[in-house]
Amino acid sequence: MTEELHRIYGKARLNDRQINELIGLAHGLIADGEVNQSEAEYLKKWLVANRDVSDNPVTANLLCRVNAMLSDGVLDAQESGELFETLKKFSGGDFELGEVLKSCELPLDEPPPLIVCPNKNFCFTGTFAFGTRKECEAAVEKRGGRAGALNQRTNFLVIGVYATGSWKHSSYGLKIENAVKMKQEGFPIAIIGETHWVDTVRN
Repeated sequence: MTEELHRIYGKARLNDRQINELIGLAHGLIADGEVNQSEAEYLKKWLVANRDVSDNPVTANLLCRVNAMLSDGVLDAQESGELFETLKKFSGGDFELGEVLKSCELPLDEPPPLIVCPNKNFCFTGTFAFGTRKECEAAVEKRGGRAGALNQRTNFLVIGVYATGSWKHSSYGLKIENAVKMKQEGFPIAIIGETHWVDTVRN
């Protein structure tokens, strides 16, 4: 079981070489202060050719943006500026596509609580390095826990590691806000990050 979890969690690290290559590519594309049509098309070809990377939730978002910008066959000035800023943030590490979750920016419980799986209810939100949401839920269920929607019986809300500081404006923000409200109303729910949760299920 432990080996299986290590294998699943290790998938997030399989593409380190390609991620580093993509960061280097981004640096090159923005070196002259702009991103032109041919550069955007090259970036798209690279992302499509490196499917292992473009299937990563962070870079899949990037591919989706580039596809949208080039859908009409023309990268206009506004799109060029947006792509430049996106690549600048991506290559510099301060990017909105999926920066590593920071406890100071999200309402995580501090100190992180002890996580017990048997007979406990888990809800997962966001995007996870561990794997798909179904894989996260399966890991809990194999340890005697239950996974499902956020409700008054939820014991742990687990936030995926690919979360941004602007979480309140994201698709998963409402679920986090509801969990905070439930805590304030006295429901025994803990809000935890993926990293803390993984440390538990890997043991």
